[in-house]
Parts: sequence; C-alpha cells; structure tokens
Amino acid sequence: MLFCDCSRTLKSIMREQTALSGRTYKHLDTLTIIFVVVLLVSNLVAQKICRIGPLTLSGAQLLFPITYIFGDVFTEVYGYAASRRAIWMGFFASALLSVMGAIAVALPSAPGWRNQAAFATVFGFIPRLVAASLIAYWAGEFTNSYTMAKMKLLTRGRWLWTRTVGSTVTGQAVDTVIVVLIAFWGQAPGRTLFALILSAYFGKVVYEVLATPLTYAVVGWLKKTEHTDAFDRHESFNPFVLFRRA
Repeated sequence: MLFCDCSRTLKSIMREQTALSGRTYKHLDTLTIIFVVVLLVSNLVAQKICRIGPLTLSGAQLLFPITYIFGDVFTEVYGYAASRRAIWMGFFASALLSVMGAIAVALPSAPGWRNQAAFATVFGFIPRLVAASLIAYWAGEFTNSYTMAKMKLLTRGRWLWTRTVGSTVTGQAVDTVIVVLIAFWGQAPGRTLFALILSAYFGKVVYEVLATPLTYAVVGWLKKTEHTDAFDRHESFNPFVLFRRA
C-alpha cells in the first residue's frame, strides 16, 4: 500500500512537472531523475566514513552537495515550481527507501543466508537519523530554491554566481544545523556539535564555490537548448501548493 501510494504521488508530480507553464521541456525529466538517483545513492553511502588527506567525511558528503547544484539549475532555468516538484520527488523517494530498508531488515532471513549483519549495516536506518535526514533535506532544499529565486529577481538575472553561492550559504546552513541537532542532540557536547556543524557547513559551501564554473556551463547550455529563463515574479513560494487542486 505504501509503495502504491508513493508511486501514484511520484507519477502525479512527474506529469505536472513535464508541463510547467503549459510547456514541455527536453531535459527536465532527465535532470529530475538524475537528481533523485544522486539523493538516493547519497543516503546509501552515508554510513561509510572516509579519510581523504586531513579530512574525515561521510560517503554522503561526496555526493549530497550536488543536489544543491541541481536545485540551483532547476530554479534558475525552469523556475521555483520545477524545483519544488523535484524536491518533493526526492523526499518521497528517500522516505520510501528508508521504510522499505527497515522492513527488509526486520524480515526473518532465509536459512543459510549469512549476510544479515552486513545488510542491516547498509539498510538498517536508525529512525532518528532518518527523521533528521528527511527534515533537513526538505527544509534546506526549499531554502536554497527560495533564496535562488528571490535573488534572481533582486539582481534582475545578472551575476549568477551571487545566487548559486548565496543560496548555498542559506540552504546548507539550514540543512546542516537541522541534521546535526536532530541526529546528535543529547549524545555529544555542545562544543562537539558546533564543530561538526561548522566543518560540514564549510565543506559544503566550498564544494559549491568550486562547482560554480560547471554550474555556469550547465545553466547556459540549458537556457539555450530549452529557450527559457525563468523569473518567478508571480510564483507562489508555498512549498505545499503542489498539492492544491487547481
């Protein structure tokens, strides 16, 4: 039942997404699928702690910041409405992955199958971490897209780098603070939490700054091929407007 409900919701969102403002776009569906795949892979590799030089990172930190680049591209090229639909698709897909992972771990293993511990390590999501991840993702992505859309209006479409960096500064701040506080509050001293927030936040913002040339190239190419450059002058920024009846 849960799978069917999520499937119907995702199909409904996709149908609406392919006809934003009465238009059909060439690349929007493909980009949205890639966005969701990157998000799901980030969730799956998050348990691995990596050591890269002096840095200690989770597997998710290698991929998850890319979702903010996608959010910038969606909002800049297609508008806030396209970003809103992509965010909801990612949210439902992540929730479905978490629920089905928990169910699969809880089901009894077949006789002779000896990989339960390894399977549980990958898919045995802790409920508190799942809640932290979903809430932080939802709030951070919408903050990112809202900031991007508003700054585009303020700058009249100029200085793209100010929007890509500025939206990341706000979106990643919301995401990082929420996920760390919900996941680790009461389990580590305040000083440790502050250090964790600061280091994770700094890394994500630097990631976005370094990706600015790539973002410029992708945005420029999409605007040219899609013949669109969205300005959200009359768009509702209510994240739940997607679920209202027309």
